[in-house]
Amino acid sequence: MSPRRRLLLAGLLSPLAATLPLPAHAGAQKEEPLADAVRSALSAAIANSAPPKPAFDTIEARLAYLRWLGAMSTRLQRRKAEHLERVEFLEALWYESKRAGLEPALVLGLVQVESGFRKYAISSAGARGYMQVMPFWARLIGDGDAANLFHMQTNLRFGCVILRHYLDVERGDLFMALGRYNGSRGRPQYPNAVFGARKAWLHPDG
Repeated sequence: MSPRRRLLLAGLLSPLAATLPLPAHAGAQKEEPLADAVRSALSAAIANSAPPKPAFDTIEARLAYLRWLGAMSTRLQRRKAEHLERVEFLEALWYESKRAGLEPALVLGLVQVESGFRKYAISSAGARGYMQVMPFWARLIGDGDAANLFHMQTNLRFGCVILRHYLDVERGDLFMALGRYNGSRGRPQYPNAVFGARKAWLHPDG
């Protein structure tokens, strides 16, 4: 094919390529047997459909949240240029992180490593969305529809609930929990990558 034809073909395909899910190169959770009580607890955690709108006991707590939101929005602008989309993502991530008892900076670092903040990322193993959730989780603790894992809040909720579950299984050992999340338990590459990415998202109000 001539260079001219290659350029023409690339120009025709580029708008289409922009709409297709991009592959992610992260690992994936491994399906493991769940005790009935654990499955019920995880299903309940997923099913609660409370909107990602935080409530604060004090004005200072609300101001701290707004400072965090402004700082994170500025840092994320290079990856998410559209302001409203960026703020909605950060609001949902903060809400789901706190709801699961996780640090927002850690979850942001995980999203960066897992999907590069791409909503429709798909790994070679089939993991989906921002937090690269495997479809089997939709069957185990959701409504069975894996397509919902591309919905922003659904994906963040599943990811945070799953990481919290792994953290509980590993008795608070975050290194091992992250390895389990990635399907590489005991190996340092993935946890170290998340810990490294986390540093860029630390904030005193987060």
